[in-house]
Amino acid sequence: MSNSTRPGSADRRIYIDKQSPKPYHALVQTSEAVRTTAAEADLDRTVVELINLRVSQINGCASCLDVHTRAAVRGGETAQRLGVLAAWRDTEVFTAVERAALGLAEATTDPSDADLQESAYATAREVLTDDQISAVIWVAVTINAFNRVSILSKHPVR
Repeated sequence: MSNSTRPGSADRRIYIDKQSPKPYHALVQTSEAVRTTAAEADLDRTVVELINLRVSQINGCASCLDVHTRAAVRGGETAQRLGVLAAWRDTEVFTAVERAALGLAEATTDPSDADLQESAYATAREVLTDDQISAVIWVAVTINAFNRVSILSKHPVR
């Protein structure tokens, strides 16, 4: 049996980014294009990192939380805002743009709640441009994909 068909130990996870590098590299290229799209839509890098973090919190992706917390800190994000991000609706430390982006990112991550999705989209329409709405959704879609790669591969926090 070849390595690609041989059953392995049930407790050993395959790093799918290493096992199948072509799709992973395509995802990285998508992420780079999304980052450019967000910048062209005048979405601050901090907003992008807040989306990455909030989606990773919802999905429980420790590896992505680690990566994007460090990126947010490098970008000037404060400990206070990072600390209250999970409860962003209950605080006034986030701007209207950030709040609209976070709501839309949550609706993208869990689209099963139609009322929440409609509310988040309506708020986004009031605050964000069409280009920003598109960019926020793409950021959320992309980090959701990375979360699934890392969670199912059990990427460690280093």
